[in-house]
Amino acid sequence: MSAALESVNLAAGVTGNLGSIGYGLAAIGPGVGVGIIFGNGTQALARQPEAAGLIRTNQIMGFAFCEALALIGIVMGFLFKA
Repeated sequence: MSAALESVNLAAGVTGNLGSIGYGLAAIGPGVGVGIIFGNGTQALARQPEAAGLIRTNQIMGFAFCEALALIGIVMGFLFKA
């Protein structure tokens, strides 16, 4: 049996909502984004401690935008079922 036929047979046995797998993979992006935001914010605070208020405000706004994208992604998985 060829490899193409074997992969078709394996794919036919997959059950459940594939959207949840897609969301799990899509959640990697906001996770990396949040890590970059707080990592660079920590470096900025170390370089300019007098600008702590402005840096912290920008960090929180960036975190909120990244998490909003993740929440929109999980809602789309429930709204658009295949």
